[in-house]
Amino acid sequence: MIHMPRSARIDAPGVLQHVIGRGIEKRPIFRDNKDRDDFITRLANLANIGSVDIYAWALMPNHFHLLCKSKLHSLSESMHRLLTGYVVHFNKRHRRHGHLFQNRFKSIVCQEDRYLKELVRYIHLNPLRAGQVNDIVELGACPYTGHSALTGKVDRPWQDTRSVLALFGRRRPDARRAYDEFIAAGAGSGRKAEWVGGGLVRSLGGWSEVRALRRRKARPACDLRILGDEDFVAATVARMEERLRQNLRLSRPKPDIGSVCRHISDAYDVSTGELCSGSRRRPVVTARNVLAWVAVRELGYSGADVARHLGVSTSCITRSVASAYPPDVGDLMTRIYGDSPVNFL
Repeated sequence: MIHMPRSARIDAPGVLQHVIGRGIEKRPIFRDNKDRDDFITRLANLANIGSVDIYAWALMPNHFHLLCKSKLHSLSESMHRLLTGYVVHFNKRHRRHGHLFQNRFKSIVCQEDRYLKELVRYIHLNPLRAGQVNDIVELGACPYTGHSALTGKVDRPWQDTRSVLALFGRRRPDARRAYDEFIAAGAGSGRKAEWVGGGLVRSLGGWSEVRALRRRKARPACDLRILGDEDFVAATVARMEERLRQNLRLSRPKPDIGSVCRHISDAYDVSTGELCSGSRRRPVVTARNVLAWVAVRELGYSGADVARHLGVSTSCITRSVASAYPPDVGDLMTRIYGDSPVNFL
């Protein structure tokens, strides 16, 4: 069997994420209500200490759904804290050993303005679709989904009901009525694969849309880790690339600024002497601006350090750093570090 490498998780504060955790070999992760209550207590603790904002959630027999945004801590840190603590307590209580969850949890970055309402509904209708409750009335009383807090049946200060209800109306009573109607309207729909994953087919809503695009020979951006339109996918991937570049910069020894200068001189076909001479020849000015941008933004040098090496004023470096992002920065960083380009995707 060929095992494909895992994709890097997209994990950034303020990004809406649909998180799914499944039991190993589809086994139950909750054996009784004490298990469910323990999980909810740990989830509430994460929200109360400011690690995450929680908009929707549902506990199923062998998996859970969570719609949230990370805040003070990364999603990975928060989920590690939640799941590790829960598994330790679960194993001790049920006198078992070993893994409880299947591999790592799944997380899909979601375009908030396009999918937040639909994902809240999809997640909160899970117990009804699975037959854990018989109808919408029973769903409203179910303590193991976030729906009961949004309807006002259960008080959960740690759940962000305000942000969700604000999507349905300004006044809370009106918003709750509109929310109830929205949930009821989706009660008859079956399981929708597009709400549990990303990629082209799910972002577009099905193969018919994909085929229509192919007939027009369009090639929209897509990513299996992201549920959203082309612009959202492109912007999200760009932010991730920038974060990975910063991590790469911080994890490696800082190259000597003299060697950086030589690499950029070679790339732009100017001499290092010209680069440090104050020449206003256009290729030299371009190379100097790029050097300033790379040294400050990518490598962490101060503007004063770069200015001293080039023999120019610090304000000159400040203006260069404020200029447009160099389109070939990836190639330049490869030259400087002397290795193969980093695959950010």
